[in-house]
Amino acid sequence: MQSPNPPGAWRSRSTFVFALAGAAVGLGNLWRFAYLLGSHGGTPFLVAYLATLLLVAVPVVIAEVAIGSLGRAAPPMAWSAAARRARLGAGWGAWGLLAAATALGVLGYGAVVGGWSLTFAWHLARGTFAAASPRDVSAFLEGLLAAPWRMLAWQSLFLATAVAVSAAGVRRGLGALAWLVVPSIMALFWLLIDFALAHGDLAAAQAFLFSTQPLDFRDDVLFVAFGQALFTLGAGLAVGISYGGYAPERQPLGRSVLAVAVFDSAAALAAGVAIFPVIFANNIAPDMGPALLFVSLPYAFGNLREGDAYGMLFFLLVALAALGTAVALLEPAVATLCQRLRWRRWQSALAVGLVAWLLALAVAFSLAPGSPFAGFLPLLEQATTAWLIPVGALAVATFVGWCMDPALLRRELYRESDHFFQAWLLQLRFVAPLVLLVVWFWLAASGG
Repeated sequence: MQSPNPPGAWRSRSTFVFALAGAAVGLGNLWRFAYLLGSHGGTPFLVAYLATLLLVAVPVVIAEVAIGSLGRAAPPMAWSAAARRARLGAGWGAWGLLAAATALGVLGYGAVVGGWSLTFAWHLARGTFAAASPRDVSAFLEGLLAAPWRMLAWQSLFLATAVAVSAAGVRRGLGALAWLVVPSIMALFWLLIDFALAHGDLAAAQAFLFSTQPLDFRDDVLFVAFGQALFTLGAGLAVGISYGGYAPERQPLGRSVLAVAVFDSAAALAAGVAIFPVIFANNIAPDMGPALLFVSLPYAFGNLREGDAYGMLFFLLVALAALGTAVALLEPAVATLCQRLRWRRWQSALAVGLVAWLLALAVAFSLAPGSPFAGFLPLLEQATTAWLIPVGALAVATFVGWCMDPALLRRELYRESDHFFQAWLLQLRFVAPLVLLVVWFWLAASGG
């Protein structure tokens, strides 16, 4: 489909893979995966995670990329184009709009955490946490939460950077960032792992991360592994559709997504190796989420020799990973405004960035003690992670697996072998919808 405002394309497969990888290696991989691995049975959890990643998340993202490659347009128009090819109504384009809105919802709280990462990088560079106690670091975080305007400055800087990258265009913005983010993440991980091996407690970290603990492998662990695998690649957020529209022609789309899944999983394991030896070296019990990232780690780095410098590098790594994800989450809405309303790209990026900024502003003020909006963040997380993302992924699996002509899909994936294509189609039709429905009902029943 020819758009009145063509989206452009990347010239190489490497840029496409790097862009998807930069979008996938987000905040969840830098703290959540490693903790879940260690606290939910070790090897059994890893097996469940990898199985779901390969059987559900990867097939859904390949389907999204195929829609984007076929339509060569923003998500709503790409959905509509694919629906017309399947002799269905153009109303399917509403799924693209819903996915773009969901991505903005996720960015609303992701930008806040991106701002926190810049805050902590700055204060580690200044030596604020040198020889600090856990209580000191907790008090610093509590003070940050109690001062929304202080958070606003950092998250505004973070979002302004993401908007500037998006406004620069597909090649000079998104493509250039991809070549910056992925090599930088690899280099920073190498430095941080080297520091962790030299100054951390590797034996304790290895026992926590990789030992097999059947007693910890409870019934809900399968659902936790399914949920982590589903969300790690951004399935259901239309990022695959947007980036698939920019993929060079004659590319092995399926193997490219597989390469991203391998890189994403390796980054998650690398984060665990970089984090937990430092944590255990300071005799800190491993925690999860913000408490791990913004209390335990600043304390641990601040109490190790040369720890301030490496702590700053770690939080720069967090900010860089979050930036790659933020730009990807902006793209579905930015491309839609460019093509639907024929706005210039900088206008679209500014408008979408303003919406994300307002959402982040609401999240920041909801975190202040005694805030009348205290329930906004849990509501936003529940709506996106427990409802909209699984529904979006299920819509993709159902539409591509059952409504589109397999011959048309085969032409989009012609670089893949027949065995690969048939296995992918079977997973998309039967395995992915079943698992998505089960995970969706479990997430909804458990509160997300």
